[in-house]
Amino acid sequence: MKTLIKNGTVVNSTGTATADVLIDGERIAAVLAPGSTLLGFDVERNVDTVIDAAGKYVIPGGIDAHTHMQMPFGGTEASDTFETGTRAAAWGGTTSIVDFVVQYAGENVLDQYHLWHEKARGECAIDYGFHQILSDVQDSSLVAMDELVKEGVSSFKLFMAYKGVFLSDDGQIVKAMQKAATNGSMIMMHAENGSVIDLLVQQAIEAGNTTPYYHGLTRPWQAEEEATHRAIMLANLTGAPLYVVHVSAKQAVEQIAIARDRGQNVFGETCPQYLYLSLEDQLGASSDEWGSFEGAKWVCSTPLRSKAEGHQHHMWQSLRTNDIQMVSTDHCPFCMKGQKDMGLTDFSKIPNGIGSVEHRMDLLYQGVVDKQISLERWVEVTSTTPARMFGMYGKKGVIQPGADGDVVIYDPNGHTSIGVDKTHHMNMDYSAWEGYEIDGHVDTVLSRGKVVIDNNQYLGAKGDGKYIKRGLSQYLI
Repeated sequence: MKTLIKNGTVVNSTGTATADVLIDGERIAAVLAPGSTLLGFDVERNVDTVIDAAGKYVIPGGIDAHTHMQMPFGGTEASDTFETGTRAAAWGGTTSIVDFVVQYAGENVLDQYHLWHEKARGECAIDYGFHQILSDVQDSSLVAMDELVKEGVSSFKLFMAYKGVFLSDDGQIVKAMQKAATNGSMIMMHAENGSVIDLLVQQAIEAGNTTPYYHGLTRPWQAEEEATHRAIMLANLTGAPLYVVHVSAKQAVEQIAIARDRGQNVFGETCPQYLYLSLEDQLGASSDEWGSFEGAKWVCSTPLRSKAEGHQHHMWQSLRTNDIQMVSTDHCPFCMKGQKDMGLTDFSKIPNGIGSVEHRMDLLYQGVVDKQISLERWVEVTSTTPARMFGMYGKKGVIQPGADGDVVIYDPNGHTSIGVDKTHHMNMDYSAWEGYEIDGHVDTVLSRGKVVIDNNQYLGAKGDGKYIKRGLSQYLI
């Protein structure tokens, strides 16, 4: 099948141009000036499908490099399966995800990797890759890191929080970083001081402070800044590249910026929730149905920060200055009924996670409309940098010949209303983005040349997605 997307404005991270995009099979074959005869024949007459993108943006498909489909957590499992979650992603203009293989203490790393392949194989609507979570870093874990790099898993996530679940001590972290420094892989870090948080949570519960609001107060920005600094120092010691996930505190950004100014390979991601949502408005929310437990809808870690302290403003600024390089979702959805309500009388028992994989591209485009970021920066932080950061660029993250035909046609004159009864395809019983209005619309989505979303219809199928065997990071200094 040959498809021609004509008359659109092609937007890459490096600039925009009025151009036609020819897709042959699964890949982009050419990017041409409108009406070009460069190929020696009338292109439009020699294709199977013509899509007119006049007045619209033609951008590389979004890459969400931080998702948790079917993730076991807190006695339950994330409510989106690989099938439902990747379908929702496609609706929102995301054509690739990188999900996390989970390894709890005592489990064999490679066994878990193969288990996640079994979960995802034949289920995904879009292409997918994997990061590997490491908890207790055993000698076998270090051997597995080398094996996984060969398998296309070139990034490993460690935790400085969640004692008895995911937490690695500093010695274990150093061992993993030493290995990463030799095999070229990326260390990803959940940077929060778990011991301090555990103490503050215990004290809050004992004092009778059990509502979701206290989830935010017991995970203070100081715990995030300290852990971020510590992770940077350990990476500096070992020479490993470091990627700090879901950065929410402006003080943590400052630590990343200092390290980058020294020339260290340190990177940070933030998430839509840290750009828009807050401790006061969401974690402190109340409703007729749930009372003060309404805030459970937005319990995630790192937590939503105080808008009075200016964290949200600083996150947008950090995207402009490249102190933060990209935006992922940390998509880890749970329903209120039967999952989040496990913590009705104790906020520490609320499963941590927000569902956003469907809305990331729209929410960041609203930042363009609001003049927070440029059009090109929108593409950069949602597609190009994720591709470069995690070894996919050239194949993903760009509109150019030879790249996969992952293309989104986005209408800046369209409109998207987010809400459970409006735009909501994730497998959860509420929307963390209820009532948000977006001045733009995802019109058409192609995944490796196949139209999977068009005219508000889903045309794809589970199993359309293929595993992405990633290389090493293409973003290192």
